[in-house]
Amino acid sequence: MTAASTRAAVQRYLAALNAHDADAVAGCVSVDFVNEHTAALGRTVVGRVRYRARLDGFLAEFVDLRYEVEELLVDGERAAVAYRMSFRLASAGRAPVRIRGVFRFRVDADGLIAHRVDYWDSGEVHRQLAAATGPPPVPGSGAGGPA
Repeated sequence: MTAASTRAAVQRYLAALNAHDADAVAGCVSVDFVNEHTAALGRTVVGRVRYRARLDGFLAEFVDLRYEVEELLVDGERAAVAYRMSFRLASAGRAPVRIRGVFRFRVDADGLIAHRVDYWDSGEVHRQLAAATGPPPVPGSGAGGPA
């Protein structure tokens, strides 16, 4: 993998998420894709089929989802993206949320995302939802947290 092909794979994946296109998102990941979450509200999933199965629910719950890239660092097949994620949480009356986080990616030889680790502060999500709506529901319930 070259840095340019890794950068292109990550940018394609983020563009598909921002377009709310579940099929395009799933098309950016490998068959044995690992979607790993470190936040308490996130849920790790392994495999493109399982990942795709939850994308529709995730995109419906996280209305107007948008990832803004703050910084993209690439080293061979690996990349790190500092981001700002914004959305309106459907189960909380479409309350707005804006959080910062970091993705780590590994891209395979076919130019597909093979592994993604997502770091974000689920406590900050709770704080924003409480400020907007009172006691928050569990974000992504049924959808598994951020995609």
